[in-house]
Amino acid sequence: MTVALYLVAILGLAVLMVVHESGHYFAARKFGMRVIRFSIGFGPTVWRHKPPESDTVYQVALIPFLAYVQIAGMNPYEESDPKDPGSYANASLWARIVTIAAGPLTNYFFASVLIFFGLLIGGKEVADDATMKVVIEPGPAQTAGMVTGDKVLSVNGQNIHTWDELRKSVSAHPGETVDIGFERDGQVMHEQVTPGPRGDKDEGLIHVRMPTHVEPVHIPEAAKMSVIAPPIFVYENVLAIGRVLAGKEKLQVNGPVGIVRETARQARTGPGVLLQFLGMLSAYLGAFNLLPFPALDGGRLLFLGAEAISRRKPDAKVEARVHAVGLLMLLTLIACVTYADVIAK
Repeated sequence: MTVALYLVAILGLAVLMVVHESGHYFAARKFGMRVIRFSIGFGPTVWRHKPPESDTVYQVALIPFLAYVQIAGMNPYEESDPKDPGSYANASLWARIVTIAAGPLTNYFFASVLIFFGLLIGGKEVADDATMKVVIEPGPAQTAGMVTGDKVLSVNGQNIHTWDELRKSVSAHPGETVDIGFERDGQVMHEQVTPGPRGDKDEGLIHVRMPTHVEPVHIPEAAKMSVIAPPIFVYENVLAIGRVLAGKEKLQVNGPVGIVRETARQARTGPGVLLQFLGMLSAYLGAFNLLPFPALDGGRLLFLGAEAISRRKPDAKVEARVHAVGLLMLLTLIACVTYADVIAK
């Protein structure tokens, strides 16, 4: 893939991060909080601007991943005036809840905007699930000699009529050779295919998918689909997490490198597909940030919920330490996954 595609991918992901932080920013401003800094990226500053009569410094940093807003009074280790009306610490409980929740919720609603325009530009992809013809991707099926257009007939002598039957028949034999019967140019053929082994990220997979075609989408249908799609994405994500926790599936996580790589791949397909993919990522980003884990917005909302129930503020410094530990854990996970992404490449 060209450098231009990777730049487009990075720019698209940066937009999602800016949208997220804009949610926090505008909510804080709405409730009279003072926003000290709005930064795109981390590390050394490459561009900075402070408008006249504004409390906020807008900047772009060298490392383009992530973004943040610095709200006065959020850091308990900084000096704070208990009478300062622009301090987060002095804001009402409702104002603080809305300010924290606004980031992920903005991502969630922005997903609909991206999907709407993506559908109008690129149409919708419709799967051909009736013919049982396959599209071959790099993997075991291709290695065994299968090609795109082959029509699957059987697995280990058992007739196959649906994609669900194919998935179940193949995934039941991770690391074991299975006999796949298929039709090619009117002739019935057989190949010995070995799905990914147990414990591998491709466990039970042979990397075939349904053929698809693109159909145009008009405004009413695009509007309807753009509203329906984000909750479906989130629901499927929750189900996937549940399957991982139940031990039914192996955890598969992409780091920044993997996400950029996949976004660039979608960008190569076309702008409509890219917008729909970014919409999915935006919905995921919103849902992920609402998880009740320290350092995430959901973790902060958990402390605010405890305050609402007990009617007493938790120790701000203790909360800050909890979030610091959570952030360290997340950064460690990101570093490990990024290392795996680079090695896998």
